Amino acid sequence: MRYPVGIQTFEEIINGKYVYLDKTDLVYNLAQGHVCFLSRPRRFGKSLLISTLDAYFSGKKELFEGLKIEELENDWTEYPVFRIDFAGGNYNNPEELQLKLEAYISIWEQIYGKNEIFKTLSDRFKYVLEEAEKKTGHKSVVLIDEYDKPMLDALGTEQEQK
Repeated sequence: MRYPVGIQTFEEIINGKYVYLDKTDLVYNLAQGHVCFLSRPRRFGKSLLISTLDAYFSGKKELFEGLKIEELENDWTEYPVFRIDFAGGNYNNPEELQLKLEAYISIWEQIYGKNEIFKTLSDRFKYVLEEAEKKTGHKSVVLIDEYDKPMLDALGTEQEQK
């Protein structure tokens, strides 16, 4: 048996034939909601869950063969997935967060289109989400991993005291 020590990617675990505790029925139930915020301790499987949700909403049916979700899901609809991961950044510098979000939105604008009227990140992101729905006919899925990293990095810095 191969255990996925340090592996946080659902696709890598499945394709690498690592031991996987099947909780995909819970993933299916979770995916039926609209907005979900999961706050769990570090090293508690949040990144693996985000990766699993990404594969599910991306319609990667082949990854779920033999798992509980295969019996539950009939459609395997592919949704536009917008995955934001704040790991790997150093957010002690306030501009870092802005640059990270700018990079994500710029990539998505290349896929779904850009409207020069919208200047703020929030307006640009909203526009991309709307265009993704128009292009695909499906609502978008936004997945955010390591959401607390920018806040944790900024704690105790001079920025906090201003």
